[in-house]
Amino acid sequence: MEIRQLEAFAAVVTSGSVTAAGRLLGRSQPVITRLIQELEAEIGFALFVRSGPRVTPTERGFLLYEEVEHALVGLKQIRARADEIARDEHRPLHIAATPALAAGLLPLALAGRQPDHARDREDSAGGERGVAGQSSQIHIDSLFPEKVVHAVLTGAAEIGVTSLPLEHPGVTVHWIGQAACVAAVRADDPLAALATIPLAACSGRRIVTMHNPYRLRRRLDEGLARAGVKPAALINTNSSFNALTSVRAGLGIAVLEPVTARGVPLADIVVRPIDADIPFYFGVITPQGRPASTAVLALIDALAAAARALLPDFTQRGPAQHGALLQALYGAAGMPDDTETDPS
Repeated sequence: MEIRQLEAFAAVVTSGSVTAAGRLLGRSQPVITRLIQELEAEIGFALFVRSGPRVTPTERGFLLYEEVEHALVGLKQIRARADEIARDEHRPLHIAATPALAAGLLPLALAGRQPDHARDREDSAGGERGVAGQSSQIHIDSLFPEKVVHAVLTGAAEIGVTSLPLEHPGVTVHWIGQAACVAAVRADDPLAALATIPLAACSGRRIVTMHNPYRLRRRLDEGLARAGVKPAALINTNSSFNALTSVRAGLGIAVLEPVTARGVPLADIVVRPIDADIPFYFGVITPQGRPASTAVLALIDALAAAARALLPDFTQRGPAQHGALLQALYGAAGMPDDTETDPS
């Protein structure tokens, strides 16, 4: 396979037509067609279903596109890094985070640490500040928890910010954060007048919540069952932000993790504590056995500081309690009462 073939394939998938792909890449339509045909001949299966000027990826084409996209992104990063090395610049900071933490917590941490860990750049045009001891470039990938772990393990990310627990011998958990789930309702909902929303009040209402059965959703279901809640209907989503926008549209009440609810405030949405202890656990991971850079260590501390500022009931636990957390959620043992903050 040649890079030109893969670029042509990805451009056609992205744009939906050979003509548009040619415009994206600055090549003629016949050249794009030839590159696609050569690639199909080499791999032995069709990549597109053609219908006049429009083309649609086949099922195999979609599967291949996932890998090609990663490869092209990696190649782009290699090219960018080569340029940085040529300019004697430091390596960018690569961060992988779940969507909730990438949107609700990570920006606060990055903004909060810059005054303490940045240095003035002698730039008469803007007077901008960069991160001390590294390039001013920061790459953030928003991924599901399992892919955050994979990014850290493969070196695609130097640091991961993810929901917990997770059990993998190849990563180091630096601290465990805990905060209670909350409810989000429209400002004109009668429940918005309450300081704390009882879960029982959700009975007979449509509830918007998370759909992953092995993580937060399991605890949410248990909490609703204990409160005897029988919702009129459910909207399941893999994004807390989707849950909030659904509430804003009048589709129901959201019961969700607190980071997005408090970190990404939306107009006309009120966030309230609930009368049930449904904990959300999250933390920071890095590759095991690989020393963290100064920038990563600074970000680990900044994330904890941002969580304390954002979440009124935030509790920080040391990494030694991760095993107990696994037992509490998936075994018979309970979570220890010790809430000592990890000094690292």
